[in-house]
Amino acid sequence: MKKIVPFVSMMIVVLVVLVLGQNWLAQINKPPIKAANTNQVLNIYNWGDYIDPALLAKFTKETGYQVNYDTFDSNQALETKVKQGGTHYDVIFPSEYLVSKMTQEGLLAKLDYSKIHGFDNLSKHLLNQKYDPHNEHSLPYFWGTTGIMYNDQVFHASQLDSWGKLWNPIFKDQLLLIDGPREMLQPAMQALGYSLNTENQAEIKQIFNKFVALGPNIRGIVTDEKKQLMINGDANISVTYNGDAQVVIDANPHVKFLIPKEGGPIWTDNMAIPKNANNKKAAYAFINFMLNPKNAAQNAEYVAYSSPNQAALKYLPKSITHNPVLYPPMSELKNAQHYNNQPLRYFNEYNEVYLEAKTKVSLDGGLK
Repeated sequence: MKKIVPFVSMMIVVLVVLVLGQNWLAQINKPPIKAANTNQVLNIYNWGDYIDPALLAKFTKETGYQVNYDTFDSNQALETKVKQGGTHYDVIFPSEYLVSKMTQEGLLAKLDYSKIHGFDNLSKHLLNQKYDPHNEHSLPYFWGTTGIMYNDQVFHASQLDSWGKLWNPIFKDQLLLIDGPREMLQPAMQALGYSLNTENQAEIKQIFNKFVALGPNIRGIVTDEKKQLMINGDANISVTYNGDAQVVIDANPHVKFLIPKEGGPIWTDNMAIPKNANNKKAAYAFINFMLNPKNAAQNAEYVAYSSPNQAALKYLPKSITHNPVLYPPMSELKNAQHYNNQPLRYFNEYNEVYLEAKTKVSLDGGLK
């Protein structure tokens, strides 16, 4: 159902957003904690709600470091903040393709493995990837997959076991997509059988056209809103990360999750140290703290994403480690692809295609 908002109501909403936006900007630009001894402060920049707060308190108790914990909601926001250099964060959490991009831009410190303890706890299948060969600049923090969640009271798995089936007219006004340049276009890429990292101009054009053709089925291009929409039954299909799917499944057992037969993206969010970090000693202390299997297990249970820490799995309940949504069998990952960083030309082109496609779908009435 399309949402029609009267003009006056829209103006009120805009005014409220402007006021709230000023408060939000003040929050994200707040200075780091000041302490008598700045060597006792650790500045962290992470995704929202992406660590158990109890672990931060435990880290302070064990090490004496005070923690200044700021959050971001996109890789673009993270990169911009680090580039600006106003706040010198000590540990950041970029996704895989941003690790590569920030490395090329000289923004990340090369890791000193003589100061790292617990590296061997990490799962081998997530290490030494193309975006960071030999993990010179990053270590995996969480990982996961992208697939499709659906309400089994409305649809069944056989209708969604291929990315190309999302174009079926029976899904009119039902589909939620992830709001991000490559994430939004990903179903079209895989429906056409193209690499998630294609740089072929003809293929990129076809991806754009394929996405636009999906317009009638698109209910919304969203971020966290998809979880509540699926829980409430206001939408019945969503492309989503497996961790978000598990949150929805816990609240609505009629929601299921699958990875289509073509495979899907496999992603990692990573721990890294900016080159301009003020307190690299504290940064290594925090990385080692998070590599501790018991701490990693506690964090995985809180965040509800998949831990890369193989040694931590024995501290997690079997209801988690045997859950195929969070820990899919390797057979389902055989066709999975990481997003790689691309030359600036193609990075910009994907952003342009994303914005144009999003606008086209909205104008044509597909985005509600």
